Amino acid sequence: MVTLGGLVFLAPAILAALILLPVIFWLLRVTPPAPRRLSFPAIRLLLGLRAQEETPERMPWWLLLMRLLLAALIIVALAHPVLNPGSALPGSGPVLLVVDNGWASGKGWPERQEALRDAIDKAERAGRDLVLLATAPEAPGEPVAASRLLRPSEARGLIDSLAPSPWPTDRAAALKAAEALRLPGSVHVVWASDGITADGQAAEVRDFAARLQRFGSLQVLAPPAFGLAHLVGTPQVVDTALTVPVKRAVAAGDVPLVLRATAEDGRPLARTEVRFPAGQRQADARFELPSTARNAITAVSIEGETTAGATVLVDERWRRRPVGLAAPQDTARAQPLLTENYYLQRALEPFAEIRRGSVADLLGGTQPTDRLAALLLPDGTLSTEADRQAAERWMEGGGALIRFAGPILAANPDPLVPVPLRFGDRTLSGAMSWTAPMPLAPFDASTPFQGLTIPDDVRIQRQVLADPSPDLADKTWARLTDGTPIVTAEKRGRGWLVLVHTTAGPAWSNLAFSGLFVDMLRRLVALGSGIGGDSGQAALPPVRVLDGLGRLVPPPPLALPIPGLLFASTVPGPEHPPGFYGTEDSRRALNLGSAVTSLEPLPDLPAGVSVSGYEAPAEIDLRPWIFALAFTLLIVDGLIALFVRGLLTPPRRATTAALLLAGAVAASLLAPGPARAQAQDDSRIIAMANHVRLAYVETGSQDVDSVSQAGLEGLAQVLRDRTSVNAEGAVGINVESDELAFFPLLYWPVTPEQPALSDAAIGKLNAFLRTGGTIFFDTRDQAMGGGAALAGPGADKLRELTRGLDIPPLTPVPPDHILTRAFYLMQDFPGRYTGGDLWVETADATVNDGVSTIIIGANDWAGAWAVGTGGAPMLPVVPGGERQREMAYRFGVNLVMYALTGNYKSDQVHVPAILERLGQ
Repeated sequence: MVTLGGLVFLAPAILAALILLPVIFWLLRVTPPAPRRLSFPAIRLLLGLRAQEETPERMPWWLLLMRLLLAALIIVALAHPVLNPGSALPGSGPVLLVVDNGWASGKGWPERQEALRDAIDKAERAGRDLVLLATAPEAPGEPVAASRLLRPSEARGLIDSLAPSPWPTDRAAALKAAEALRLPGSVHVVWASDGITADGQAAEVRDFAARLQRFGSLQVLAPPAFGLAHLVGTPQVVDTALTVPVKRAVAAGDVPLVLRATAEDGRPLARTEVRFPAGQRQADARFELPSTARNAITAVSIEGETTAGATVLVDERWRRRPVGLAAPQDTARAQPLLTENYYLQRALEPFAEIRRGSVADLLGGTQPTDRLAALLLPDGTLSTEADRQAAERWMEGGGALIRFAGPILAANPDPLVPVPLRFGDRTLSGAMSWTAPMPLAPFDASTPFQGLTIPDDVRIQRQVLADPSPDLADKTWARLTDGTPIVTAEKRGRGWLVLVHTTAGPAWSNLAFSGLFVDMLRRLVALGSGIGGDSGQAALPPVRVLDGLGRLVPPPPLALPIPGLLFASTVPGPEHPPGFYGTEDSRRALNLGSAVTSLEPLPDLPAGVSVSGYEAPAEIDLRPWIFALAFTLLIVDGLIALFVRGLLTPPRRATTAALLLAGAVAASLLAPGPARAQAQDDSRIIAMANHVRLAYVETGSQDVDSVSQAGLEGLAQVLRDRTSVNAEGAVGINVESDELAFFPLLYWPVTPEQPALSDAAIGKLNAFLRTGGTIFFDTRDQAMGGGAALAGPGADKLRELTRGLDIPPLTPVPPDHILTRAFYLMQDFPGRYTGGDLWVETADATVNDGVSTIIIGANDWAGAWAVGTGGAPMLPVVPGGERQREMAYRFGVNLVMYALTGNYKSDQVHVPAILERLGQ
């Protein structure tokens, strides 16, 4: 490779042919034009006459110069000139590619792969082999290891199959693997970094770069500040809101982030915007939701960011606090509306996970007891010494033991109370009482009930009194207007012992009927820490885990269970990826936020290290342009030769025009440019009407259109092999000029460069939708955070393209939709990528035989369907490989059958009713 200014020749040896230009000059100069031959019968009359004009000895200088230029252009074109190819690789030995493929690299992963492919291209031009070293461990118990020496084609295959991991990198282990290599010559190292330094490891990163530099030379690729990954921390429940911290590496810029809370089925529940305070690297997102909606949250993620750190999973610890509710012994004989447990259950349901049973069951090991945040004991549920000892041990371990008074406790005081009690109870109403039911006094600022509003109609009719003591006032959290305690509490070990001096039901007060009762219980339950995680030594197997792009997927075969007692200290890694562990009914969430506590950018690297971004300058191949110019000069030279020889006469004007037209067409084919749609004629219209063809919308991008063409060709072959649909292949459609009525389904890939539609095209598309057509929009951005298709990076462009179209209300595909059973039975719709939602019309909006006119997704289905020469797949499918490609083909079959046959599958559910009505 030779560089001349900004121009690089990838085959410089051919430039040596330029020394032949003087020889070519001499040959052209001494070779005169061909003589003219004339046939004339009376030639004898001219014998002896001297010719006034003679054939020149040499060709004209301008013709000589043009032919020399033509020869030089051909030599230069064969040398493969390229404009803006970037700098050449230093050194003479192999190229070492060090790739950060930890959780932070998921953001902008396609751009990182493209930069690595450019580095491989440069190594191939220089004739050098490569070694690939990924810094994140791949399998449990296996150290980070480098590949063998790879040819460039092998290295490209590894880069295409490489995917980010959902756990942190291990650069120390990667450095050991690199130093164990024995590479010949001066090695050039390309470190594709994620730009993140975690947990104060700046010194280790500088040492990592310095030791890589010893191989020969080091080039570091790092994303810009706005391209660095963010980290969503451990959520917290503050009052009624779910608060989620968000961390960043650089305290610069004021770009807001949008966080989305989703349910188990991917349904969005809430969105909120987060802005970082000036100079701060952490901000809090707050989700104010009703209790039922908050309890349905399973994940909170940053929209448009595809990393495992941009998603935090929410389990029962942050959704609803587990609370034990002990049942009295005589519950079976009591009326439900008169029992204390009924009112406690109704008050706890909005914010707690209730577990009912006897004290022995709740604290005796049959339930995961040390996950309880609080234990509520109505009157009469702590009657034995064994129960009291078990409750006291549990409380001192960190739980909140909340007791309620009543006739049994008034007649049989026991020592497990925060203050000594008097025998009997105090009645504030009745025929034999001089007093009236008494309201509550305002709460003190030092109590957990601070700020709660006391309704005017709350009255206490009976209570258990406390014996006066010096510390009674300090232990009183609520009192009546006469100063007598109604709620007392005491710290016991790591937990709290709380006594409500009245019943939990309506027997002694109407407190249970008020909203204050719910708020007071919420504050009391929050006192319990629920420490200890899952009890016992039981292992928690993985249920679903996050992949490197932040998507919930089935656990890999090598993922291991986590012992219950070690769950809180477990660090995500290959053995234990972040995700849900336990069972489907009782799950614990393992998140990256518990292992990565802080983010920092890359520190200042040693002198001599080249640092650049992933945005490489686009190479421009000049060969087509040079060949086009050379071909044009060749046509001009031929015309000049015809003119000089006298062959360019009026009868031959048609031939001349044909030659000129052929030259113009050839030059236009050789010169690069956007593909042009074929003119529509009658034969094409007839062919479209007589055969089924899969159509895609041309975007103007040659790469995208070629993938769409190959994808629909591959899907057509699958349809021919597996179904009765005889699809003839694929055809590109220009929505501005082509007729759409021949196609029941249009595949429309969305690209940022697509121009807005004209009014005529919008009217044509609306007519297409009204007459039974379906448009399948594919934003193709699932790998960049387009999980919901309507919220990814391509959403804005999609809204711009569809502005003016008659789009009905949309919803994610429900489980019973026809698309799930049109040909194959399936619930997921993967393409080249998987995850996210597929959007269709709501059930009450479909009018075309139950077929949705609009379908929107983001998984790049054409990329999964695309086949090249020989039927081999063109593009890799991640993360599921060929199994995922097969499911993508099945979805394509379902999609085409759905567009062609309508809702006939839904009619099958009515067959039994129809047969019954017909009397068969």
